[in-house]
Amino acid sequence: MASVSARNRLGPYEIVAPLGAGGTGEVYRARDTRLERTVAIKILAARLSSDAAHEQRFEREAGLIRDEYESI
Repeated sequence: MASVSARNRLGPYEIVAPLGAGGTGEVYRARDTRLERTVAIKILAARLSSDAAHEQRFEREAGLIRDEYESI
């Protein structure tokens, strides 16, 4: 797991540490600098980013997570 390193920024998110990696991508602990809260960021593996089916799965997963934690 090395595509993003600690203290890199992705928009308003500051990467803090890697959390895990799997077949579809990597997950990082990050800090939302706008809302001052800890978040998890998942980055789709580069080899899958041009695959429409994997991209749709990634979008569905993000939507499910957003819906599940919307009230938090």
